[in-house]
Amino acid sequence: MHDHDRGLEFDLATLRSRRRALALFGGAGLAVLAGCASNSGTTATGGTSSGATTSTLTSAAAGAAVDEIPQETGGPYPGDGSNGPNVLTETGIVRSDIRSSFGSASGVAAGIPLTINLTVLEADTDTALAGAAVYLWHCDRAGNYSLYSQAVTNENYLRGVQAADASGAIKFTSIFPAAYSGRWPHIHFEVYPSLAEATKAGTKLKTSQLALPEDVCRTVYATSGYEASVRNLAQTSLQRDMVFSDGYDRQMATVAGDVSSGLTAALTFGV
Repeated sequence: MHDHDRGLEFDLATLRSRRRALALFGGAGLAVLAGCASNSGTTATGGTSSGATTSTLTSAAAGAAVDEIPQETGGPYPGDGSNGPNVLTETGIVRSDIRSSFGSASGVAAGIPLTINLTVLEADTDTALAGAAVYLWHCDRAGNYSLYSQAVTNENYLRGVQAADASGAIKFTSIFPAAYSGRWPHIHFEVYPSLAEATKAGTKLKTSQLALPEDVCRTVYATSGYEASVRNLAQTSLQRDMVFSDGYDRQMATVAGDVSSGLTAALTFGV
């Protein structure tokens, strides 16, 4: 049984602080927030019976200010030196295609192709954070995290760093992650002020997680190699997930494409 994002003191501290913030709104404010939460699932794009999905405009594209993305746990398997291995200081970590391992490792992560498009903005102003760097990582098709999980301890795939262009855009080429026991399907990332700061595992601007839409997950998990994810997804929900249960509107990616030609997940967020 996987237990990738449980047991850390930081997880509990993060959730407690966010719930204390919600409490400050009082009863009326909570009613408003509850109404927003009840509609959260409708913001994600959905898959059709054939596996096709459609994308929607991000709030930045629509001209609305982008709220700051919530601070979340990096989990016990970040690979940033805070809990064991530090992949950030290794030659080869700066790359867009993160499907294969680098350096002395040679493994390649199998799975449905997934392009991850992130846009990093200054919260509330929509100003692009050009030059900011994102370190992104997630589990493989079997729910394993490279560097940590027993089956892939000697691999470092599905981890990479990229710098934002003038519009704040960053692109990674990866595979669709599994659903493992106890967690909703997600992707981890850390935002650094620069590539130099990221590759020395320096000061972070933000640590957060991206959520994947349920219908897209179900479509992907119906394909070969994701069999365990079908069961794991059925045993959890966004409302019960330890990270997303207190709201996920600012973390839910929009997804386009299909399982045959590959999927594209997009998220615009503020820091």
